[in-house]
Amino acid sequence: MSKSRQRMGLYRTVLHEGLRDDLPRHLNRNMLLHLWPVLRTLVGRTVCVVWVDAFPQLSSRTRSAA
Repeated sequence: MSKSRQRMGLYRTVLHEGLRDDLPRHLNRNMLLHLWPVLRTLVGRTVCVVWVDAFPQLSSRTRSAA
C-alpha cells in the first residue's frame, strides 16, 4: 500500500479484528515498528497492552516516541 492513511487503517483493522492467519499475511514487522508510535494511539489501551505484551520490542518504540 502506497498511501500512508490506507496502510494505517489496514494495520489498525488487523490488530483489532485479524485472525491468526491474517497477521503474517497483512503485517510486516518493520512497518509495524515504524507505525507503532501513532498506531498505538488509534487501537485503544487494551489492544495496545495485548500487543506490547506479545511483542516487547513495541514497548521500546512506545518509549522512544514519548
